[in-house]
Amino acid sequence: MADFTFNVALGRVAELYHRVKNGDPAGSTLVIAALSTAGLETDAVLRDKDTLTDVVAGATNEVPVGNGYARKTLVAADLNVVAPDDANDRLDLDIPDQTWTSVLTASGGWSKLVICYKPSSGSTDAQIAPLTCHDFAITPDGTDIVAQIAATGFFRATPV
Repeated sequence: MADFTFNVALGRVAELYHRVKNGDPAGSTLVIAALSTAGLETDAVLRDKDTLTDVVAGATNEVPVGNGYARKTLVAADLNVVAPDDANDRLDLDIPDQTWTSVLTASGGWSKLVICYKPSSGSTDAQIAPLTCHDFAITPDGTDIVAQIAATGFFRATPV
């Protein structure tokens, strides 16, 4: 489950996941970005960021691309059908586990994974909305890095 949901995505995570799953609009995806341990802002500061550009515009940085790291992109075929759990009065959203291959120490320490909504293939970081943030502290050592998503998913919506 998410450590927190960005304020801009409160009440919208399920909607945006559903849009990607249904190809509305075509080319929409979920994006997974890793944040570096260097200069990481607090969760209280991060949750107020409205775009991926905003997330990495302050002291917080994305892990440098290269050395085995690149953002992950999830398309409709990667996502489960959105199906509410009526027995438990909730909606769990899941994504597949993610693997980065042979990540070198030069990529630096990782602290968090941010799952974002990208409205089209041509969207810039200023148009990508951060949805959820997950603690993911790891120091690369040249081996594969696997982000194992909980069996209950990356996000749960429940009644207030």
